[in-house]
Amino acid sequence: MNPLLDFSGLPRFDAVRPEHVTPAIRQLLDENRALIDALVTPETAATWDAFVQPMLDAGERLSRAWGIVGHLHSVNDVPPWREAYNAMLPEVSGFYADLGQNLALFAKFKRLAGSAEFPGLSPARKRIIENDLRDFRLSGAELPEEQKPRFKEIQEELSALGAKFSENVLDATNAHAEWIDSDADLDGLPADAKAAARAAAEKDGRQGWKFTLHAPSYIPVLQYCDNRELRARMYRAYATRASEFGPAERDNGPLIERLLALRHEEAQMLGYASFAEVSLATKMADTPAQVAAFQRDMAKKARPFAIRDVAELRDFARRELGMETLESWDLAWASEKLKQQRYSFSDDEVKQYFPEPKVLAGLFRVIESLFGVKLSPDIAPAWHPDVRFFRITRDNGGDGKLIGQFYLDLYARETKRGGAWMDEAITRRRLRAGVQTPVAYLNCNFPAPVGEGTQMRPATFSHDDVITLFHECGHGLHHLLTQVDELPVSGIHGVEWDAVELPSQFMENFCWEWDVLSAMTGHVDTCAPLPRALYDRMIAAKNFQSGLQILRQIEFGLFDLLLHSEFVPGGDARFMDLLATVRKEVAVLTPPEWNRFPHSFSHIFGGGYAAGYYSYKWAEVLSADAYEAFEEAAKTSGSTLDANTGERFWREILSVGGSRPALESFKAFRGRDPQPDALLRHNGMADLRTSVA
Repeated sequence: MNPLLDFSGLPRFDAVRPEHVTPAIRQLLDENRALIDALVTPETAATWDAFVQPMLDAGERLSRAWGIVGHLHSVNDVPPWREAYNAMLPEVSGFYADLGQNLALFAKFKRLAGSAEFPGLSPARKRIIENDLRDFRLSGAELPEEQKPRFKEIQEELSALGAKFSENVLDATNAHAEWIDSDADLDGLPADAKAAARAAAEKDGRQGWKFTLHAPSYIPVLQYCDNRELRARMYRAYATRASEFGPAERDNGPLIERLLALRHEEAQMLGYASFAEVSLATKMADTPAQVAAFQRDMAKKARPFAIRDVAELRDFARRELGMETLESWDLAWASEKLKQQRYSFSDDEVKQYFPEPKVLAGLFRVIESLFGVKLSPDIAPAWHPDVRFFRITRDNGGDGKLIGQFYLDLYARETKRGGAWMDEAITRRRLRAGVQTPVAYLNCNFPAPVGEGTQMRPATFSHDDVITLFHECGHGLHHLLTQVDELPVSGIHGVEWDAVELPSQFMENFCWEWDVLSAMTGHVDTCAPLPRALYDRMIAAKNFQSGLQILRQIEFGLFDLLLHSEFVPGGDARFMDLLATVRKEVAVLTPPEWNRFPHSFSHIFGGGYAAGYYSYKWAEVLSADAYEAFEEAAKTSGSTLDANTGERFWREILSVGGSRPALESFKAFRGRDPQPDALLRHNGMADLRTSVA
């Protein structure tokens, strides 16, 4: 049997090969098309059991198989898998485009929505049907027949361009390396970063040190290395990835222009003024103007703090570092020097207290304490030897009931796309044989252990890495702890995109709690726990340059929004001109003119965040407010790891998935509408809120 067609259990990563992709996906596409042809006939009643359920069953088989292919394209992007993925991408995109434009299907859904059966359906099933009707309209089902082929062409080309954009970023990242022969050129660089660079050089059969643009290699150089010329070279290489400054075949500039033009054309065909309006049709926010106002209000509040941050950094650089001018490649380095002087610790010092085994144990303790579950190692075939697998169970009278499972792929690799993300392998749903438990992929790009055999040192994570891990686990919990049995609204399915970051950002907060950190740290050499004095300095430094960090996120979010709402593709202005305008409005630090950040902005050009990057900040309001409930509980229980509040968070937020509007879920948990006060307080801005507003 083709392993991609085996849906009896977990993905068969030990057996699936690139040559399996085309025959399996084509078979599933043919099966889905044949089923749909049968479902739209008059003989098939417009009922849930006769019409909707068979389509969900067949659709899940296709999405599961194609999901495996897409996952391997992300984590094992070798030529055979890239070719196999790209070979079928147009056919898969075309199928979904046809599905969304099928008027007979649309009519049958409308018939079901108006039938006598509909009022008696469960709230989850009603929401599925309502979402489907909305999505049919957004997929062009109501377009004139003569326009539908063009709309389908747009969807197929958008899919191909998004995949190519991400591939170009990965290829450009892999293409650059800095080779250093003298140890003196690496003054200031932490020992583990040097060891990793030495190992990378040895792997390539060379002496010295090899540095790349992958985050575990690039970030330490920019943050710690005293060699300004090396920092400048690596910054320029990183900031110009996939742009006109490299090979033409990897230049994402033309792809961006084409993506924007196609999205604008799609919006016009659907009767919307802009693609941003199309994007917001499935989100909590109502209009681009509302989102722009939200972001500008946040920028207004953060700007005085950012101005203060920059003034302090420049003054410190002049007094202590003898630098009259700070370039972009100096900012992280000078900021680290200032942070060390002000708070008497470095990020590298903290990193030594976060070896991977302690971090994972601490993370699992948080999840187990909050939600009354048990996380245990499990066994499953994986795509790389470093990948681990775990199960989540919950005792109901001692039965240890399986709730879900997840793969954990922590380390950076040349064949793995950058960043961190959660994706689904299997989604919870109810079958005749019982409940199908969910399975998730959790992916990060952290530095791997260094050494061999008995000399192997465990990977150590920066505190930012720990926060990232908690963030992705929040997404994973949203998928894994769902109690909804209808697949289209189970887990993260059906959740408004600007609310989907709520559980992930919520989990980040625990990374600042003493009773959490003290139990999840142990020095990599001595096993000593994180000293309380060092923790206190970390807390004091928590909002170090928070104004700058907020403005950076607003810069990205506002650029994304205006790019998809006010920018006119193909006009006299270029997208880099718009970015310059946004920076003039909100930024207090401006990178060099040759910086090509948009060319690697995969969130909006290679992912699902187009006209939605604001979601991170929008959801931060929700997550900070939700976490405040745990802070309130801690006043009585003594810990934010409060099981009663955790149970309510599970019941009202995590368990319901997309079965009801996110705002209703939030209000069910907090008993009121969300408020921004907690977010301002968490960012150190509460005291000056009145004068800043």
